[in-house]
Amino acid sequence: MNFEELFAQYPCPFTDEQVKAQVADIEAKHFAENNNIEVWKECLHQIDYTTLSADDTIAKVEGMANAVNTFEAKFPGIPNVAAICVYPAMAEYVRKALKDPKFNIACCCAAFPASQTFPEIKVAETALALKAGATEVDIVLSVGKFLEGRYQDCFDEIAEIKAVCGEHHLKVILETGLLKTAENIWKASILSMAAGCDFIKTSTGKISVNATPEATFIMCHAIKAWKEKAGIKMGYKPAGGVSTTDEAVQHFTLVKEILGEEWLNNEWFRFGASRLANNLLSSIVGKETKHF
Repeated sequence: MNFEELFAQYPCPFTDEQVKAQVADIEAKHFAENNNIEVWKECLHQIDYTTLSADDTIAKVEGMANAVNTFEAKFPGIPNVAAICVYPAMAEYVRKALKDPKFNIACCCAAFPASQTFPEIKVAETALALKAGATEVDIVLSVGKFLEGRYQDCFDEIAEIKAVCGEHHLKVILETGLLKTAENIWKASILSMAAGCDFIKTSTGKISVNATPEATFIMCHAIKAWKEKAGIKMGYKPAGGVSTTDEAVQHFTLVKEILGEEWLNNEWFRFGASRLANNLLSSIVGKETKHF
């Protein structure tokens, strides 16, 4: 891959200052119109209900599966979350506990969250996660390699893992809080899409700066440019730090205004979250609710 040509074909059209100004403008014009119960329901339906903690247990992830299993009976007319997201070693327990065999299980693989191991181990872990029951895979861009300009290494890792995933969706986490600038976030988005991923995702939730409206703005514009030039549609997932209803609506509004209505479903738009599910559900039913 000639990355000079790739980045010349897809140049970043924004400075950091322009991103901040345009995000503020979109929010001022459109946030209020989207801050309603129907949008809250859509946002709930787009959640990858997530636990990625060192103290995760079999009982905990089985409890998450039970929350999904019982949701529709307890809350008729409200759509369920999109997936359960766990570490690979927990995938088999989630799969056994879920009553719906088609319900999505996402696994954060490939040395999540730092992505600091050998490519062969990343590939092997991904394959094992899929064998254990994962239907979607989330991995982290090798940020250190990217910042050194080792673009081919980053590209090859993503392409090799996508080859293992086959028809299963591969989400690439850019860790935008470490990339920092609009230029870096844009280039990482383009590189990941060129390597064959299905989604690009903001963050791991494991560092101090996670999903920001500015990152959503940049990444959605990169997705739009990729669709216009390459003809390939990509999904988008803000994750890490999106916990309140207002924050979800903020990201929803940006996706709607930049990418359009066709992205506003859980095939193309997800949230990675843990607390968000209960907060959205509380907003929808009008009182504090802790189902998830």
